[in-house]
Parts: sequence; C-alpha cells; structure tokens
Amino acid sequence: MDRSSHHRPRRIVPLVAVAAAAALALAGCSSGSGGKKAEEGGGDGASAGKANTPQMTVALVTHQAPGDTFWDIVRKGAEAAAAKDNVKLVYSADPNAGNQANLVQNAIDQKVDGIAVTLAKPDALKSVLGKAEKAGIPVVGLNSGLSDWKDLGLLEFFGQDESVAGEAFGKKLNEVGAKNTVCVIHEQGNVGLTQRCDGLKKTFEGTTQILNVNGVDMPSVKSTITAKLKQDSAIDYVATLGAPFAPTAVQSVGDAGSKAKVATFDLNKDLTKAIQAGDIEFAVDQQPYLQGYLAVDGLWLYKNNGNYSGGGEQPVLTGPAFVDKSNVDAVSEYAAKGTR
Repeated sequence: MDRSSHHRPRRIVPLVAVAAAAALALAGCSSGSGGKKAEEGGGDGASAGKANTPQMTVALVTHQAPGDTFWDIVRKGAEAAAAKDNVKLVYSADPNAGNQANLVQNAIDQKVDGIAVTLAKPDALKSVLGKAEKAGIPVVGLNSGLSDWKDLGLLEFFGQDESVAGEAFGKKLNEVGAKNTVCVIHEQGNVGLTQRCDGLKKTFEGTTQILNVNGVDMPSVKSTITAKLKQDSAIDYVATLGAPFAPTAVQSVGDAGSKAKVATFDLNKDLTKAIQAGDIEFAVDQQPYLQGYLAVDGLWLYKNNGNYSGGGEQPVLTGPAFVDKSNVDAVSEYAAKGTR
C-alpha cells in the first residue's frame, strides 16, 4: 500500500504527543461488545473537562471475544482519552476476522473521523483498510499487528512486541527453574498469540509444548488443560496467553493432581489478587489501558495538530513488564480500579 497517501505527508517531523496534547486545550465517550451493534455514549468522568476542539467521532474496532475482560481495560483507556478530547467513541468487536472487517466497513460508511483497529489477523483487514485510506479516514493500530501496521498504511501503532514479550517470558521461566512448559493458545490464527509462544520457545531452555484450546468456551479450556496435565506429568509450568485463562489453568492443575505452576500474559484485578495469594507466579503486563488511551488520543492529535507518535515510522511500545510478588502491591491499587 502506498505509504505516501493523502493522510501521510512526505516529510514527517516527530513530535512529542504529551507536550502537544498539553499545548492544545484539554479535557468526552462510549462502548460496546462482541459482534453486536456498536455502542456509543459518554465517558466515565475521568477528566476535568473537554477540549475546545470540535467534536470528532472515532471508531474503535477490536477482535474481542465475548467475555474476554482484557478488553474492558482497553476500552476504559479509550474512554478516558475520548472524555478529555471531546471525542464520541464508537466501540465494536468481533473475534471473527471477516466480521471485524465488516465492522470497519460500517465505520467507513458512517464517515467517522478516525478508526483505531486491532490487527490480530491482518490479511483479512487489508482490503477494508485500503477503503478507509481511499475515503480519507486516518487509521491507527493497537494491541495486535506490530509487524503489519506500516505495510497496511496505518498512521501509528500502540502495543507491545509480542515476540519480544515471549522471549522475555522464556527467560523468566529459565530463571525460576522451569523444565517443561505448555503454552496455551486460546485463539488459533491470532498472529500475536503465535508470536508469544514462538518467542517463549526461542529462549526457554527446557521443553515447550503448544496446546490449542477454544477460548470462547471456558469449560472446554479447563477440561483440555486438565487432560494435557494428566497425560504428561512432567509439565511443571502452564503458560496462558490471557488473564482470564490463568485462573482456569490453576483449576486444571488441581483437577489433574499436577504440581505444575501457572504464569500468564496480561493482567487484571483478579490476577493481581492471585499473584498476591501465590496462585499465579507472574504475569506480563502490556498495559492495555495505555493502548486504548493512546490510540484515541493519537487520532485526536493528528486531526488537531498533525502529530504522529513515533514519527509515523516507529511503534509506541506499551510493554512488556513483569508483575510478580515483588511489585504486585504497587500495581494492585490500579488493577482494582480496572485500569491495569
């Protein structure tokens, strides 16, 4: 895709987003879920007032699966930025890549001022993102798609390098003395999840096994992990790739009579409690609140001040960072509010 399109000037001068935001007047937003009709509304009072810029509409389109609470944190961040920036936020989501593409098309048809989108399955979104560009709608990426956002012509990307996060996870397993780890993928075809397990396998000095589960059916997740642990008693660590799946893995360990320990990617308030209690060993935090916040704020800054976070050439990394017993107390206060 032509990177020198209408919304990407020939010369890009990197500017500091925070400073630019302060220079413009400060201070509104909505939500939705699953593959249902997009929802819109106001923010949750996270700001002191609205910007004095004209209201703009931003569509946030993710691959959230029903019941995946990780995305509640992303949405809270997006809503906080929308409340500050006088943005009407329209949220919609579907884990099916074709359906997600349709949701992006809906946003184009509604002539929104900007689109923030996750790229878990980038090939399925290539065509519709080209239509957004042709329509003159700026698009930023978040959470998934670090390897693809530039090729797809997006302005910016906010998230973590999943390969780097996986490699860090593998090194952490070495430090804690793990020997045999099963990496649980809860959504087949999601490039970010695959990169996590691949990175883990790259640096982990022990044995890495891959286990695919149906992430939208938690009882099935539990029974599949339990069966795997019963089948291979040598497994001493279960690595889940999302916060909601870690407690289920803990239950599976108990049901299987296994001595395996559980660690995970991503964080929420229940996970911080589980780490404090010693049920979960550690978690990798990619700061989803920040991803949602920066995506919306980035579109506002582009429209009102021509800014590109990362100069339009580099992603803005929000992770990875480890949370374990040594630092969980400092994080738990924010997790309890649903912002970490």
